[in-house]
Amino acid sequence: MAKAIAIVSGGMDSVTLAYLLHSEGYGLHLLSIDYGQRHRKELEYARLCAQRLNAEYNVVDLSGINVLLKGSALTDNTIEVPEGHYAAPNMGITVVPNRNAIMLAVAYAAAVAENAEVVAFGAHGGDHFIYPDCRPAFTEAFDQMQKLAVEGFGNPKLRLYTPFINSGKHDIAAIGTRLGVPFAETWSCYKGGEKHCGKCGTCVERKEAFQLAGVPDPTEYEV
Repeated sequence: MAKAIAIVSGGMDSVTLAYLLHSEGYGLHLLSIDYGQRHRKELEYARLCAQRLNAEYNVVDLSGINVLLKGSALTDNTIEVPEGHYAAPNMGITVVPNRNAIMLAVAYAAAVAENAEVVAFGAHGGDHFIYPDCRPAFTEAFDQMQKLAVEGFGNPKLRLYTPFINSGKHDIAAIGTRLGVPFAETWSCYKGGEKHCGKCGTCVERKEAFQLAGVPDPTEYEV
C-alpha cells in the first residue's frame, strides 16, 4: 500500500483531504503542526479525524517558533482577528510568514524517513487571493525544490499532492459530503472559542462554501 503524509489541521479542507486520500487507497500518516496558533483547538479535530480513519497521527510541536512569527493575528493575541470576507484588505493580518513552507518541510522529512510516495496538503483556489503559499506557483516550486533536497533518498516517486489547488471551497464541501466527512467534527474558526464565531474570514468562507455547494452546514455559529 502506497503511503501518504498529509498535513491535517482539523479544518474542513484538510479533513476532506484525509478522507480523499483514504478513499484512494493510501496508508495514512496525518501530521498536525502546533506553531503557537491561538486557535490550536483545531488540533483536537485533527486527532478525531485520525481516529476515524485509523491513521497514524502526530502533533509536531513547533510552538517555540511563535515568538518569531510576529505581526499575524493567528499567532499574536494582542492583534484582533479581523472579521469579514477574505477579499477584504484587512485580512492580510491573518498571514503567518512562510507557514506552509515550514509545515511541508517537516512533512517531507517524515515522508523520506517512511518511504512515502505522497506529501499532501489541502490548499484550495479560494486561498490564492490572500495566501501566497497556497498558490500553484508556490506548490510547483516547492515540489521541485524538495526533489533536489531529498535526491537519492526516500521513495523515488515522492511528490507533493494538492488535489484542491484549483478548486473552490464549495467544491471541497461537495467532495467531503460525497465521502461522508462529518463536517460538524471539523474546526475552522480563527478565534478558537466554544463555537465558530461566524464572523472571521474563515467562518464567512465556511458558511459560503456550504451555501454554494447546496449541502447542509452542520456548524454551530455564534452569529
